[in-house]
Amino acid sequence: MNTATPANTATTHYPAAAVDQGIETRTLCVLVDNEPGVLARVIGLFSGRGYNIDSLTVSETEHQKHLSRITIVTRGTPMVLEQIKNQLDRLVPVHRVVDLSAGGPAIARELAMVKVRGTGEMRMEALRLADAFRARVIDATTESFVFEITGASDKIESFINLMIPVGLVEVSRTGVVAIARGPEAMQDRAG
Repeated sequence: MNTATPANTATTHYPAAAVDQGIETRTLCVLVDNEPGVLARVIGLFSGRGYNIDSLTVSETEHQKHLSRITIVTRGTPMVLEQIKNQLDRLVPVHRVVDLSAGGPAIARELAMVKVRGTGEMRMEALRLADAFRARVIDATTESFVFEITGASDKIESFINLMIPVGLVEVSRTGVVAIARGPEAMQDRAG
């Protein structure tokens, strides 16, 4: 009898949920007051409970109301993800938490700058790959390029992996930004 737990599932010890629960990835948008210490409180919630953050982006989005939008990509069982949402909702500076992964169609994008070194055929291969992925050259020298690529995280990951044998030097990524499709604002959506 095989008692090993598959890598994409987690077993819980709570009696109400005695079955294996699959690990899911979720994109959460959190609307918060734009004031000192808010990001530390939100991140502290994750680190204090051992939750991991795969991606994090923050920016003020409503200047007159002094509100910032935090986009967090995290993974866990459905129960853990629900706990994360509920705990975020209870933080004082948080106005709204929306799970874009569960709340209907959403758009998620990421930007990366990818530096590649190469000459001759490797240089030409880097340009061919960049063209195929619709990456733009934003800096060029006789020995290197810096490409800007925007898209879904898996597209960016594929581009980076293809650039490794060509001469990948360095990568800088923004993290995921996401927004729900449709006419409603984040404040109007069911979380």
